[in-house]
Amino acid sequence: QVQLEESGGGLVQPGGSLRLSCAASGRIFSINGMGWYRQTPGKARELVARISNGGLTIYGDSVKGRFSISGDNAKNSVYLQMDSLKPEDTAVYYCYKEPLYWGQGTQVTVSS
Repeated sequence: QVQLEESGGGLVQPGGSLRLSCAASGRIFSINGMGWYRQTPGKARELVARISNGGLTIYGDSVKGRFSISGDNAKNSVYLQMDSLKPEDTAVYYCYKEPLYWGQGTQVTVSS
């Protein structure tokens, strides 16, 4: 089993920044295949970012150039640096670990 715990969500003004953290515990050997999805009411979960061993990253089109994912294998943790936040970034952000592990989610609200 793998447990994922997110932190760092909150309320921020448009144009501001937030940093999300996700710490993994249990039967995890690396941060390979970890990342973030987000979801708003009535919509499907949307890929935000993914990281694999070697530092290969993938981003959703709507966050490219504004968000950055990083990881620390020694701490079994991944991070999401979110800059230039927009109201449409408001969502619950979920940490995940392939193939099927999810965190509880953390709310990010971008509003003035």
